[in-house]
Amino acid sequence: MSERIERRFERLAAERRPGLVTFVMAGDPDAKTSLAILEALPAAGADIVELGMPFTDPMADGPAIQAAGLRALKSGQTLRATLKMVAAFRQENADTPIILMGYYNPIYSYGVAPFLRDAKAAGVDGLIVVDLPPEEDDELCLPSLRAGLSFIRLATPTTDDVRLPAVLANTSGFVYYVSITGVTGSATPDPAVVGKAVARIKRHTALPVAVGFGVKDAASAAAIGSAADGVVVGSALVEAVRGSLEDGKATQATVGSVGKLVETLARACASVGDRPAA
Repeated sequence: MSERIERRFERLAAERRPGLVTFVMAGDPDAKTSLAILEALPAAGADIVELGMPFTDPMADGPAIQAAGLRALKSGQTLRATLKMVAAFRQENADTPIILMGYYNPIYSYGVAPFLRDAKAAGVDGLIVVDLPPEEDDELCLPSLRAGLSFIRLATPTTDDVRLPAVLANTSGFVYYVSITGVTGSATPDPAVVGKAVARIKRHTALPVAVGFGVKDAASAAAIGSAADGVVVGSALVEAVRGSLEDGKATQATVGSVGKLVETLARACASVGDRPAA
């Protein structure tokens, strides 16, 4: 497990609150603005950052994140540029965990060994690669673990107790529970159902469980955070980017609009009381 991720969840447990995990797309709407957004997230209250690797065929993503990826690709964002963005972020921030999230094709094209080498050197802490199942662990998961990067796996409402051990076998950092069946941003999760699912996963692993897909505002963040170790918000943040643009380009309001939403979400996570002691 990445030391940054482990330390962050230890701190969250000590503070008895769920962490806020924020997703933004690298290069959206352009490289300069995207780096500014990335740098602003921790100060606004993000505990962990998921940085999207734009890809032309993001099959697990809903319209908002698909559009963000297309904006990024149109602006010229590449995987190499994304790693340079992480390295630039690390010049000012040595503590906030950074997780790259996306699909295997860009990593395969880059080359697994050079990608892992460059990602580690840039300051990446972990990977979420949504289209590599446990049966393909030799492809990227196990090499990532050997390189010192956490490999975070997704569990879903359809991951039953027979399948779950395979999903968890080489997972590290935390477990990402997908709260709905469907793509990102497509529905609102039921906190009671999510709470039962998180409890079930925790019976199988000591890893923290973060919940995403469908968490979009303070109310849903607080509700989900009452049961989870982390709350993941993505579509709402990339929509904040989109809503600030003029003719597809960044404005003076772009970075601030994302930061303001993150502040609201962070306050909601901090408001969750009666957490078990660490």
